[in-house]
Parts: sequence; C-alpha cells; structure tokens
Amino acid sequence: MTTVHARPETVTVRPAPSSSRRYRAFWRWHFYAGLFVAPVLLVLAVTGSVYLFKEPFEEWRYQDVRTLAEPVTTARPLSEQITAAQRSMPGAPVMSVIPPAAPDRTTRIIFQGEDAGPWAEGVSVYVDPGSATVVGTIDDAATFMRVVRTIHGELMAGTAGDRVVETAACWSLILVATGTYLWWTSRGRRPARSPRARLRRVHALTGAGAGVVIVFLVISGLPWSGVWGDVLQRIQERTGSTYPDAGDYPNRSADLSDNPDAKVPWAAERLPVPTSQDGGHAGHDTGGGSALHPDALPLEQALAAARPAIRDCSPAECDLKILLPKDHEGVYTVVTAPRRDPSAAQTLHVDQYSGRVLVSYGWDEYGVLAKAVEQGVALHEGRRYGTVNLLVMLGACLALITLVVSGAWMWWKRRPKGRMGAPARPMDRRAAYGVTAIMVVLGVMFPLAGVTMLAVLLLDRLVLRRIPRLAEIIG
Repeated sequence: MTTVHARPETVTVRPAPSSSRRYRAFWRWHFYAGLFVAPVLLVLAVTGSVYLFKEPFEEWRYQDVRTLAEPVTTARPLSEQITAAQRSMPGAPVMSVIPPAAPDRTTRIIFQGEDAGPWAEGVSVYVDPGSATVVGTIDDAATFMRVVRTIHGELMAGTAGDRVVETAACWSLILVATGTYLWWTSRGRRPARSPRARLRRVHALTGAGAGVVIVFLVISGLPWSGVWGDVLQRIQERTGSTYPDAGDYPNRSADLSDNPDAKVPWAAERLPVPTSQDGGHAGHDTGGGSALHPDALPLEQALAAARPAIRDCSPAECDLKILLPKDHEGVYTVVTAPRRDPSAAQTLHVDQYSGRVLVSYGWDEYGVLAKAVEQGVALHEGRRYGTVNLLVMLGACLALITLVVSGAWMWWKRRPKGRMGAPARPMDRRAAYGVTAIMVVLGVMFPLAGVTMLAVLLLDRLVLRRIPRLAEIIG
C-alpha cells in the first residue's frame, strides 16, 4: 500500500504589480494638485466663461452712449470733440482717441483715471461727432467686465494674485497629465454601477474629452502672467522674434508696455518708440497728454498721414485707436485692433510735426513666437473664429467647472471621518519615477510650478513624515 502524502498548501503573497504602485503615485499627485488649485481653477473657469461675452454684453450695456439715434453726415473736427470732452474732465490727461467706426457711432476719448500705473484703465468720454457734445462718461476701471477680468487675472489682489493665478494654471497642467494617465490605465475595466462610480466616470470622461482644450487655455493665457509671460517676452527679445532690433531706432523713447492706455498687440508691447524731430520746440510740453503742442499737426492730419500705410482692416473688423504724444518729442501712435484676425493688427508711429510715418509694425514684422502668441490670445478670448470659437472655449470652461465640482464631490464622499483621505504614499520609490519625470519637466518649463512642487516635497519629507498624527490626518 502506497501512502501518498499531500503536499502542504502554501500561500504566496505577491506584491502589488508595479503598474498598481505607479497608479497610486500618479493618483496621489493628482489628488494634491486638485486640492491645492481647485478653488482658483473654479474662479478662473467661472470668470472666463463670463468674460467670453464681453463684446456683446458691453454693446448692449453701453448702447446709450456708443450709438446715436441718427447717423452723422458731417462730423466736427476731432480737436473740437476733444476740447468738449476736456470740459467734462478738467485737468485729466487725454490718453487716446477712438474715432467712430460708423456714422451712427460716437467718438470715444479716453482720459487718465485715478490709477496711472501700467495697464490702468482710464475714463471714457463719449462725444457726438456731429455736434461735439458729450453723450456720456464711463469709468472703465469700474465696469462689470473689468471687474470680471481683474478677478480672472489677479483675483483682485494685484501682483500676489497674479502669482497665485499663474501657479494654479501651471498646476492644472499637472492635473491634466496625471489625470490622463489615470484614465488611460483604467480603460477596459468593468464599470461599477454605484453612484460614486458613475461620478468617477463623468469626471474621467470630461477630463479626457476636454483635456487638450484646457491645456490650450492654460498655455495661451500664460503670456499675460507676471513670471512666465516676462520670461517669454525676454526670450523673444533675445531671439528677435517679437520686434525689430533696437538698433533700427537710434532716436527712441520708452516702449509701449508702460503706457496706461496703449493696449497694443502683445507682440508690440516692447517695441521701441521713435521720437518726433522737435525742430526747436524742446522748451514746450504737452502737459502729460492733456493738450497738443501748438506746432503739432491736428489729429485729423496725423491720422490722414497714417491711413495710406494702414493695411487692410475695415472699420467693421477693426477698432482704430490714436495715442496722443506725451511730450514735445512724442509721436502719434495709431493702433489697429482687429476683433477677429490678429494678422490685421498694426502699430504705427507718426511724427507729430511732419506727419511722417516713422514706424509701421504689423504681422509681417512679427516673429514666429509672436505670431503664435497673438493667434493664441485671439483663440483664448473666443473671438478668432466667431461663434464656433466662442462655444468651444465656453465648453472648456464648463468642463473645467465640472471637473472641479465632481472631483471635490468624490473626495468628500470617500474621505474617512476626521481625515483628509489622500491616496496612500507608494512605498516603492521606483513606482514614482514616471510621475517624478513629468513633474521635473513641468517644473523646469513653468518656474512657479517647480518652486511650489519643491515646497510640497520638502513639506512631505521634513514635516509630514516626522509628525505621525499629522501624517495620519493628511494621508
């Protein structure tokens, strides 16, 4: 009789697959990125979706001062209209003049407002060009859309707010990168039917569907930011991709980036401004833009001198703005601001005494990077391709709102009581290599993201790991 001894059953405990550990590493960073920036991203998405409708809203809101009941057949000289506007704003410097784009439109004369800093909004006085009488006055710094834009760009907190917005925007790229990985590795799994699982699917599919447009919104908005935008400007300055070499302008004054009402295209902000040949008028001054030099050409003549050099840009497609000389050496600056196609933008500087066009700078003079930024700005604001462009950008804003709300809801439903409920830290360092590589690349490309990522890593290593109670709460 043969006795068969059964081999004792052994239980082998297999470690979690490396992909699972990698998944937790990406999930952890995705969680913290969302936790840090979700409130700011929600504000940006809401204000951005509102600001997309700036043009039609302001046309409706200010139609009483922008539109005339009857079209004008014979307009009074612009100098006479400026004088009428000055009587309603005594002592305030005139910054720029926007002639009417159609016979039934008013002339807009912009005065310096209370804040004279760079990019400060002015006070607009609207004048009937037929009778040279003031129709109405609007403080551009206090309009609804200006407040929306200030919240969108700096959270009503100046430079500090600008840095917070830029940091949140850069961290949103981390959210998209890590979220894309989580969605990609989760494909093919049998979906659960619980409410939380359905919410997770909504979150994942929204992110996967709108991720590319959200990334575009972030990248196209960063040129306005303080740190990254300044770095980009300097790169273009050194590569000659923004404007012609400064040596082309031996007699020049400061660039246009400090003019409170310049509002020139982004690519022309640092364009050196030439000076007028004063012809012995150096002892006089225009009073900071409040009055023209006695020997300066009238505004109509300066504009007429510039018109032959203005490229195709019809009044229906472009706003025309004239910046007055700041002093006896200043120039008339004529800016065409297209509502749709950035290639129609142009900046011209006209000698205030001779009417000679000293500089004509437009799309043909832009470098590759400058063209990309200008196109990106137009797309970002939803005006490049009309209604289609606007709806795509609005969809991206609504998708971002959905992602923030659904992400916060999922966290709230799954978090343990008394704890933050962050995903567990992967114990295998090799599992974090992939996410680390992504973070390093993004941190180098976007300095504020890199600095805050380093701060988070130091906080995790030097604080959280050494305080057990705090580590237990946070995760």
